[in-house]
Amino acid sequence: MFTDYVKIIAKAGNGGNGAISFRREKYVAAGGPDGGDGGKGGDIYFEVDPDSNTLIDFRYNKKFKAENGKNGEGAHKYGKSGEDLYIKVPIGTIVRDAATNRVMADLSEKGQKELILKGGRGGKGNSHFATSTRQAPRFAQDGEKGEEKELILELKLLADVGLIGFPNVGKSTFLSMTTSATPKIADYHFTTLEPNLGVVKTEYGDSFVIADIPGIIEGASEGTGLGLQFLRHIERTRLLLHVIDVSGSEGRNPVQDFYTINEELKKYSEKLSKRKQIVVANKIDAMQDENLYKELEKVAKENDMEIFKISAATGEGVSDLIKHVASVLKTLPKEDLIEIEDRKVYTLEDKDEYTITKEDGMFVIRGEAVERVMRRVNIADNESLYYFQKSLDALGVNEKLKAMGIKEGDIVKIDEYELEWEE
Repeated sequence: MFTDYVKIIAKAGNGGNGAISFRREKYVAAGGPDGGDGGKGGDIYFEVDPDSNTLIDFRYNKKFKAENGKNGEGAHKYGKSGEDLYIKVPIGTIVRDAATNRVMADLSEKGQKELILKGGRGGKGNSHFATSTRQAPRFAQDGEKGEEKELILELKLLADVGLIGFPNVGKSTFLSMTTSATPKIADYHFTTLEPNLGVVKTEYGDSFVIADIPGIIEGASEGTGLGLQFLRHIERTRLLLHVIDVSGSEGRNPVQDFYTINEELKKYSEKLSKRKQIVVANKIDAMQDENLYKELEKVAKENDMEIFKISAATGEGVSDLIKHVASVLKTLPKEDLIEIEDRKVYTLEDKDEYTITKEDGMFVIRGEAVERVMRRVNIADNESLYYFQKSLDALGVNEKLKAMGIKEGDIVKIDEYELEWEE
């Protein structure tokens, strides 16, 4: 089964908690804090698997989690970092954030590896918080949570040339004649159920990859049939061969077919509709009306497209077409067809990523920067709360709350905690 679109859940490892510990040894007076740091949570990487050509494995395994970091211990013992998780995907896989549809990675090169989700930092042990005035801190930092996302994995075939056209116009026959691919070929009116790839080798030693893209019929861009499922595979091709039946044996109108397919391309992607295209007039060995070809030839020239007459069944004209395709490909640059958008990775230094709103009489503070500070606090320890207040001052939270008119006794909510404001 060819699977080219799946959704999965992936979570990087949480950081381990810092330890609260004090040195207690015989003959050592006034032992100080010696809590070690927690280990970092494991990251999640995606890497290209050269032996895979489908996403079918992800249909049965949809949840992935990297290892958590271990907690710190006394005697300044650091917790062990969690193991990174490597998820293998076929070459040509796009990784998207399902919530925003942003492209996070385009794995289109052999050996490529991309960091997708970062593990949480380990929390600092209490030994880091000792000062001249606070010599026995009874608090430590909890580890940060690892990133978690629902991801879309989308496989887009890596082919130089894409064969497009209605079902039963001869695309599979053309592919079998020009490559070693062995698609199922029959005289049927429904579409091939999965794309087929083949490598064309010319007599001059040139080679290129060609793909039979099935499922493109009228309404494909709106999801009719399998069209929308397979239109994505054309996006990576540099050249389109538009195969059209000019035999008239099935009552088809070649000109109408030309406009219908191109309209579907335009609806799906304006950029795709402008891709270099060569019209391939197929089944000339069975052509019943020469005027059908002449009308198509006129339309192709009006749209600044070259047209070739061939018979995929007998091989007539195929060699000349392949030579021309090879020469055209040399003039078409290989470009990055997928734009990777920058991903925001939060760090402890992010000091302005929060909002304050008034809801149901409470001041609600949201944002990774403030919530992270809250997670590092032991609210049962006065020294930890003092550290918390200093951190909020540094972030400018207290100043903003005062500007919003907060009064003694008002409730401030951060994460899951509700705190009473005191002047």
